Amino acid sequence: MSRTDPTPIERFWNGLLPENPVYRQILGMCPALAVTNTMEGAVTMAGAVLFVLTCSNVIISLIRPLLKPHLRILVFTLTIATFVTIADRLLAAYLYNMSKQLGPYIPLIIVNCAIIARLEICGSKQSPLTAAADAAGQAIGFGIGLASIATVREVLGFGTWFGQWLGWRVIPDTSPAVWDEWVVMILPPGAFLTLGVLMGAVNWIQASRKAKTGAAA
Repeated sequence: MSRTDPTPIERFWNGLLPENPVYRQILGMCPALAVTNTMEGAVTMAGAVLFVLTCSNVIISLIRPLLKPHLRILVFTLTIATFVTIADRLLAAYLYNMSKQLGPYIPLIIVNCAIIARLEICGSKQSPLTAAADAAGQAIGFGIGLASIATVREVLGFGTWFGQWLGWRVIPDTSPAVWDEWVVMILPPGAFLTLGVLMGAVNWIQASRKAKTGAAA
């Protein structure tokens, strides 16, 4: 590892916010839009991505001296597919209803650009410890992105938060109703609207911080 390469801690931190896959790199948009109408779906997807990305990144790091440039993408894909299959079977065995709800989106992790990018950027070039830290940071950052979108959509669309698992109701269910759930929020237009608003907010915060830093300097 050269002196200019980020440390494992820096790799981990960068994945959470500065290089967040959803809001900064704009990767993994398919699950970010498709499975975030409930927190349960978002958390399950984030857990699957954490498992797949961490295992794949570490394995690729361990075999990186054996990788051939013209075969690396094939090796990446086969490695990811192996762990996606394991995750898919575990979900089907222990969380069957959630597995059915997510449908094809767990298998589609195989072609998630966020995962392939981390194997190319970090796993194939750095040590297993750095690769594991990078994978954990990126996966948790991905989970933060999914959870933030799912929170807005579920609260406004169903009036609940973790409603299927914990039954938490954020907006009281009274008669007459104090809030009419926005059905649009649990539909595809709500996903695009929520993502756009949250991404704009993140960019505004980032720009404000840079402006304050520049003014202080």
